[in-house]
Amino acid sequence: MKQMPAAPKQPKDEVFKEEINKVSDFKFGAKVASVFDDMVSRSVPYYGEIQRMIAELAADRVQPGTDIYDLGCSTGTTMIGMNTLVSPDIRFVGIDDSVEMLEKCDVKLREAGFTRPYELRVADLGDNVKITNASVVVLCLTLQFIRPLYRDKLLRAIYEGLTPGGVLILSEKILAEETSFNRDFIKYYYDYKRRNQYSDMEISQKREALENVLIPYKLSENNLMLREAGFTHCETFFKWYNFCGMIAVK
Repeated sequence: MKQMPAAPKQPKDEVFKEEINKVSDFKFGAKVASVFDDMVSRSVPYYGEIQRMIAELAADRVQPGTDIYDLGCSTGTTMIGMNTLVSPDIRFVGIDDSVEMLEKCDVKLREAGFTRPYELRVADLGDNVKITNASVVVLCLTLQFIRPLYRDKLLRAIYEGLTPGGVLILSEKILAEETSFNRDFIKYYYDYKRRNQYSDMEISQKREALENVLIPYKLSENNLMLREAGFTHCETFFKWYNFCGMIAVK
């Protein structure tokens, strides 16, 4: 029997492996895009399961003849997961502010044999993002990177762009409701990263790089934002210490 060729090896995330004299703010440029899939799979607990859950929720909620928007689509992993489950008459729109991420996304979609029409757009989600004919919008680990000043505006734009009964599916890094638990949850999270072969220096340098870029809210604060944007029901479908998944219905 002919042996199938092995899948190409995923480039390993070593962005923060060497000591950096002055750590700059984290950016989704070419260096990060080249290793992003390894980075996120080793940095986000149950990342594969979260992706599967997003795809299942999208498949059950998408409406015929509408679009699915993936905001902050990065390298396209979420769209590839949804592609296998949603009905064939659905178009995908991926939006990201990183040209390098979208270039990697386009290559991955083609390599995965993406079976439906799609559009990739370069846009700043903190600016005026145009969403139309959407029954599902996904924010997978994206809202946390939007400056707090612009989050309400983005959620209102999503709400307005959704069809009646449409949903927003989001996953986020969050703060504990009770401040005393934050220290414990962060400790458990860093232990998780160590189990995935990140060194203490890598953990420390990435934390410093993200300090002014990734700004998490409490789960209750995210719920409040969604309701103030107009969503009638919000349900938590995933929770692991300081990570969560939510679905909000228009």
